[in-house]
This record gives sequence, C-alpha cells and structure tokens, in this order.
Amino acid sequence: MNEKSARKLQLSRRIDGIHPAAAWSIRVASIVFALIVGGLLLLALGYSPLKAYGTIIDGSLGSKTFVRQTIKIAIPLLGCALAIAPCFKMHFWNIGAEGQITAGAIGATFFALKFGKTMPQLPLLLIMAVAAILCGGLWALIPAFFKAKWNTNETLFTLMMNYIIIGVVKWLQGGPWEAPPSGSQMIAQFAGNAKLPSVLGVHCGWIIVLVLTVLMFIYMRYTKHGYEIAVIGDSSNTARYAGMNVGRIMMRTMFLSGSISGLVGFIIVSGANHTLYDGVAGGVGFTAISVAWLAQLNPFAMIIIASMLAVLTKGSQTLNTRMQVPSTIADILTGFILLCMLGCEFFINYKISIRREKED
Repeated sequence: MNEKSARKLQLSRRIDGIHPAAAWSIRVASIVFALIVGGLLLLALGYSPLKAYGTIIDGSLGSKTFVRQTIKIAIPLLGCALAIAPCFKMHFWNIGAEGQITAGAIGATFFALKFGKTMPQLPLLLIMAVAAILCGGLWALIPAFFKAKWNTNETLFTLMMNYIIIGVVKWLQGGPWEAPPSGSQMIAQFAGNAKLPSVLGVHCGWIIVLVLTVLMFIYMRYTKHGYEIAVIGDSSNTARYAGMNVGRIMMRTMFLSGSISGLVGFIIVSGANHTLYDGVAGGVGFTAISVAWLAQLNPFAMIIIASMLAVLTKGSQTLNTRMQVPSTIADILTGFILLCMLGCEFFINYKISIRREKED
C-alpha cells in the first residue's frame, strides 16, 4: 500500500481570539486594499485616484459648511446603530429599523402639523419626541411579540414591516396630510416651533445621540438588563435554565430598540427634513447595520464608524459634482470600501490553516 500526504485548507474559529494590534492591522490593511482597488477602478475610467480621494476628503471636511453637512449625515447613522445594538447582542435580527424610524417620524409629524402654529416650541418638541418614541417602540413590539409567542422568523417579519409603514406614509402624502394644491403628493413643511434648534451650526440632534451613546454603553455594560441580553445572545436555553423570561426580555429589548429608532425619526423630520415623505429614513436603517457590526456593538466605536461613513457619503456627492464622476461609480467605490471593512472581520474571527492528510 502506497501512502502519500495531501494538503487541504482548513477553516477554524480562533478560540483564543487575536491580539488587538493584529486585529487593527488587518482592518487597516483591508481599508488600504479597498483604496488601491478603488483607485485602479477610477484610473481605468480615466480619473485621477489621488485627486478623487482628495475631493472626497475636501468635500466632506474641507470647510465648516461641509463638516456640518457631514455631521448631519452621521447623526441618524449613529442613533440607529445604537438602536439595533441591543437586539443584535441578543441575536434578535432586527432588520426593521427603517420602518421604526418611519413610524417615529409619523408620530412626530402628527403633532407638528396639528399644533405647530399654536403651541410653544419646547413643549411641542417634547410631545413630538415622546410620540415618536412610542410609535417606534410599538411598531417594533409587533414582531417581538410574534417571535416570543410563536417563534416566527424575526428577520423576514421586521423586513416586511418596513414596506407596510412606508405604504402608510404614501397614503398620508396623497390623502389626509396632503398639502395644497390637491395632487401635490406632499406634506406641508413644519412650522418654526416644530423644528429642532441649532447648536454650533447643526441641529441639536447631535447632542441627543451623543447622550444616547453614553447611556447605551452603561445599559449594555453595567445593568441587569444588559446582562440578560448578553446571556440570551450566548444561549437562550441557558437563559431559560437560569430562570429568565426570554420572551419578555425579547419584547422589552425590541421596544427599546424601536423607541430609539423612533427618536431618530423625530430628529430627522424635526432637525433635518422639516417634513415627512415616504423615503424619510433614507436607507439609514440598513446602513446602520454595517455601523453596528463594524463597531463590534461598541457604542463609542460607533461614533468613529458612523463618522467615516458620513465622510464617504458626503465626499462621494462632491465627487459627482466636481469631477463629474457618475454617482453609480461613487456608490460602487463606497460599497467596496464597506465590503472590505466588513470582510476583514472574517479573518479576525477565523483562521485558515493547511492540514496534511494521508491518502492510500
């Protein structure tokens, strides 16, 4: 019998983890790789990569006006990432933040339209915020209840609910809340009392999300609720054996997630858009998933990731206007950088080794 050894690639999870310096080296290398490939794409299309990247930085950070616009993009990204972090920590895949933002925006808009010209600013804004929190929380509670009661698939449930609430906004645009003239399919702009005041040139939503960042870090790290979320994320069976009411904790956590998403909806309509329309969330609910994962569900790391994505988003818009780079190419460039940033986590959590096997 003749024997020979065959080499095979083996994929295994890193049991002991990886040194933080090595992990950050992989992350930096992935970004450099994405920039090189993106530069080659721009070069192939006849654009200067260095000029393009310089335009992205200048278009997002080159002046006070650009910085303020970049911060406005980062605010809802950070807020929504904070909202979905507890759910993801619990391994409850909430893909419905987009709809929960929209539900909160509807609640805030109702009071803005009804009392915007008659109620003082501070009480009106507080009522709008509370309405947004309740609407977003209750909208998120629906899939959580079905998951706790009948173990439904939360991913599909929350995803489909996005389209339902967006349909409600479309109905409001062309129905009860339509602004004159008839057929405009638009909702009226908010009165001045229903708009968030500015602080340092940006609406005060940035203060709200920074406060939420600190509170979420404390909630996840140092509270009983945060501990219960972590236990369920590790093993729901272990949590049940320990006497935890898993279904109730799921519903409580989803209500919290939806409430924060609803508050983000209030910040968007009151601080940035000053009106409601069917695309009010603007894809923030989906992009925030990348922010949360790249930050490893760390609230403070989310500030950095959300800021980076805001720089890419604002810079890509400037790339289109200054260098006439098609918006699709700018989106491809941004998407590839995101893909590499997410993909590098695979090499941080897993290792590939060569295994030798004897063959007859």
